Amino acid sequence: MQNTTQPLNDTLIRKSLSAADYVTTLDAMLARTLARIDLKKQQGLRTPDELWIVDHNDVYTLGQAGKEEHILQRTNTPIIKTDRGGQVTWHGHGQLVIYWLFDLDSLSWSVRNLVSHAEQAIEDVINECLLDTASSDNANISARARRDAPGVYLYADMPNQRNGETDAADASTDNTIMLGKMASLGFKIKHGFSYHGIAINLDCDLSAFNAINPCGYAGMQMLRLSDFVAMNRDISDDINTNADKPIGNPIDSQQTRHSISYEQVTQKLIDNIAKRHAGLIELRSIAPK
Repeated sequence: MQNTTQPLNDTLIRKSLSAADYVTTLDAMLARTLARIDLKKQQGLRTPDELWIVDHNDVYTLGQAGKEEHILQRTNTPIIKTDRGGQVTWHGHGQLVIYWLFDLDSLSWSVRNLVSHAEQAIEDVINECLLDTASSDNANISARARRDAPGVYLYADMPNQRNGETDAADASTDNTIMLGKMASLGFKIKHGFSYHGIAINLDCDLSAFNAINPCGYAGMQMLRLSDFVAMNRDISDDINTNADKPIGNPIDSQQTRHSISYEQVTQKLIDNIAKRHAGLIELRSIAPK
């Protein structure tokens, strides 16, 4: 397992882990969280929050209250009981996992704020990718959170719908259909500190989800971004190389305007989360049920 650490600012650190074993990563994440809790309680120290960007080796994880009945088929992929919320899900290569090791009290965030910031950051980035790189066939597709289940889903507005008629926060209208789920959330809160986080399917093999009821929902269709936008993995293994180049600008002669890399999506999401952490992006209102 390779890892790198980079300060984003005085209060936020980025840590990247590749080919990461789940149990080893969980143990390290919990140990770091417990150490931060102790430093705050014993010495009153506020330590920098951390974003862990993780490329996991294939694994199924079952949440703290997870039911094994949602595991439909046993495969060679390990199944790990973990302490996050939620049911069963899969992590593996081609999926972007970001763990949020945040001191919620110091941010004045509630747990609901944390979940909403996570969902809205994902919405922002996926919708930007769809707008900048998707074909005209996907022009009516957008990413939205659901009020009844954590995560981010893709919805399609029917052709007869007038522009702007549907509220983006309300995906239950007669003219809108849900295509499936692209991103999952699962957090753990301990003494006001969060860990675990989000998982977004970018260009992973979705067949791994066939062995489970994803997040406990039988028949839930899982989606990946690469089926809706052109993705390019040939730009660079260094996530920072082209971080300052906006989507749509050619990076080399092989990349067209309508291509985006795994690394660019990752950087855009990190930037969005960092701005939210700094108070530069406020939460959008959430429509009541």
